[in-house]
Amino acid sequence: MRGMTALYHKRFFADVRFALIVMIGLLAGGFWGVAELFLIVPFVSLWGAVQTSFDASYLILARHYAVALERWINRRLDHEILLGGRLEDTYLFPLGVAKVVTIPLAGPITWFGFVTAFTTLGGLGGAVVGLWAGWPVLAELSPVAAGAYWVSLAGLTFGALAVGWWWFVAGAGERRLEAVLDPLSQAS
Repeated sequence: MRGMTALYHKRFFADVRFALIVMIGLLAGGFWGVAELFLIVPFVSLWGAVQTSFDASYLILARHYAVALERWINRRLDHEILLGGRLEDTYLFPLGVAKVVTIPLAGPITWFGFVTAFTTLGGLGGAVVGLWAGWPVLAELSPVAAGAYWVSLAGLTFGALAVGWWWFVAGAGERRLEAVLDPLSQAS
């Protein structure tokens, strides 16, 4: 399971780099004369946010399973030797609490939480720049085309926010994991 957490970090940063490179490329192309490219940036930013949140859900899955296995082994040894889960709760972010992806809503901020917030706000900033710079293109579109753009962007954004809230903040994802892992926790 620790290998799965390592894979998460590799995947997360690969996805962040990919989204960042595409966003910079689109912004550069827009400033070099293809202004329509600006309007793609918010979609790429949203895609990057959803993809990296998916990566985080994988990390949460791996951490829950690793913690359950550590507890099971520690009970068998009658001594708490495996502390990875406790270290990660303290150093990265805690499991089993309301959080925005990996940023707990209560408790101290960690570097992990800061990096999550930083990449999220960076993506949001890129989306805002794309919309700002692409505004003249939107103004020239027909009302139907501009409306379709806004409905698409708003629908995807609010859909991602609603499902993300349900899965992470409301804890639906972690509750599913706990339901499966509870028998392991109860096993002696």
